[in-house]
Amino acid sequence: MKGRTPFYQSLMGLVALLCSASAVVAQEYDPVEDGHALVTMYCTDCHATETAGNSPFATAPRFRDLHLRYDVELLSEALVEGIVTAHPEMPQFEFDPLQAAAIVAYLKSLELSSVRFDVESTN
Repeated sequence: MKGRTPFYQSLMGLVALLCSASAVVAQEYDPVEDGHALVTMYCTDCHATETAGNSPFATAPRFRDLHLRYDVELLSEALVEGIVTAHPEMPQFEFDPLQAAAIVAYLKSLELSSVRFDVESTN
């Protein structure tokens, strides 16, 4: 960079850094992955949170079956306000709206996985 001032060189370096950082941030957010991480952190002690397996706590519903009992889209509000259930063993969790949306995205991905599994198992 012959003839460029140190300020110009620093400015161009900063612009390049910001552009590459914003590209990484844009690629990092995947609501399904984030939802999976959240349910793994908070829910797997009691619930089956994957596409297979039973819940460690026998009365806790498997997350892949929740769509059979609830419209999982409607769970977002309850996740933000704090889920309250009829059984005292369930701790009350409150998530921010972005976390709730990520959890719902993960639950919906499980619904799609169970549909694919059902189709594949009947062929």
